[in-house]
Amino acid sequence: MKIIILGAGQVGATLAENLANEANDVTVVDTDASLLGDLQDHLDIRTVRGYAAYPDVLRRAGADDADMIIAVTESDEINMVACQIAYTLFHTPTKIARIRSNEYLLEDRLFSADAMPIDMSISPEQLVTDYIRRLIQYPGALQVVDFADGRARLVGVKAYYGGPLVGQELATMREHIPGVDMRVAAIYRRGKPIIPEGDTIVEAEDEVFFVAAKQDIKKVISELRKLDRPVKRVVMAGGGNIGLRLARALEDYCQVKIIEHSRERARYLSEQLKHTVVLVGDAANEALLTEENIESADVFCAITNDDEANILSAMLAKRLGARKVMSLINRLAYVDLVEGSAIDIAISPQQSTVSALLAHVRRGDVVQVHSLRRGAAEAIEAVAHGDARSSRVVGRRLEEIRLPPGCTIGAIVRGEDVIIAHHDIVVEAGDHVILFIVDKRRTRDVEKLFQVGLTFV
Repeated sequence: MKIIILGAGQVGATLAENLANEANDVTVVDTDASLLGDLQDHLDIRTVRGYAAYPDVLRRAGADDADMIIAVTESDEINMVACQIAYTLFHTPTKIARIRSNEYLLEDRLFSADAMPIDMSISPEQLVTDYIRRLIQYPGALQVVDFADGRARLVGVKAYYGGPLVGQELATMREHIPGVDMRVAAIYRRGKPIIPEGDTIVEAEDEVFFVAAKQDIKKVISELRKLDRPVKRVVMAGGGNIGLRLARALEDYCQVKIIEHSRERARYLSEQLKHTVVLVGDAANEALLTEENIESADVFCAITNDDEANILSAMLAKRLGARKVMSLINRLAYVDLVEGSAIDIAISPQQSTVSALLAHVRRGDVVQVHSLRRGAAEAIEAVAHGDARSSRVVGRRLEEIRLPPGCTIGAIVRGEDVIIAHHDIVVEAGDHVILFIVDKRRTRDVEKLFQVGLTFV
């Protein structure tokens, strides 16, 4: 595909790297020559320096015959105008824009062909809010991603000493939780992936990724580790867009406190929220955290715009006794550095945004793509189309499908039913197939697997 990315910031750069590695024709547009130079030094892409919403800049970037424009500059307005120009002047088939302001997103009629012709709008703040909500819903989870509108979920947990399944073979799992069907998609042991077999033994400290129906997730987590008590008290550092959205989502069933350094913003938050306590102060102030009984907090979320402040306040909260701490981190290099140390979960808005964008770029009816383990692995939801003659998956038992190395099928969602993968299940047209890929370089092979041949009409 010929793809133009507008904006060479962290999201644009990560997206360009993913797409260029999959043999797409990628052009990146930005006003910052140094950012473009850095990208060209290590990626096989074209770059154009200029203002992303100018028609001539888009023309120089190849908009005349581009398949897709992805506008991820820092400005919502530039992203929207660029998509409008791409539609009006160049008839670009697919236009995607990152929209951060909730004021635009609240207007349902704004993004349509007869108004603002944007095929898909991505809100990083909403993606991060939804992600944190799922982690709070399952206190023991490292990662939780939805498939088929939430009917199936893939969850990553760290197996702990004393968990019922630790030291047992995976084949015994059905004996431990009768009546619950699930599938372990992958195990990471000391950072290395293990493709699970029936005789694979779960060890303490393993990161175990499994697929199950939404209603069965907590039962499965309890087999791998002591089930943490439900979250009742949440303390947040930062009352920006994410803080406000998260507080709104949680305040009806949790005690929520927000620590915000700006007095003016704190006043606004207190007007917008019903039950949340808003404090003015510095979340990295030990005396303030102690005074607010941080040791009794179930979750501490550091979600300001400052990576260093988030890391420091989260580490301090953990040392003072907070049960679980999460930190929003924009720099991907920092994510690898801190996760699994004093900070339980590092949240990357870039990875969430890129995962959502990639789902709309992939070929072969791939409808969901989630980056896992900080981008090393991927979970994919693909729709099976065609028939036994035109498709390499439809009409075949799972054991007959030639999957790429390091790829496993976790589940099939058929209508409202979640069918956990077993070797003799036959794939039908319209099935949503959930796959786990331990090496994301194999993603292209999975896409090809689900593409329909020419005989299918």
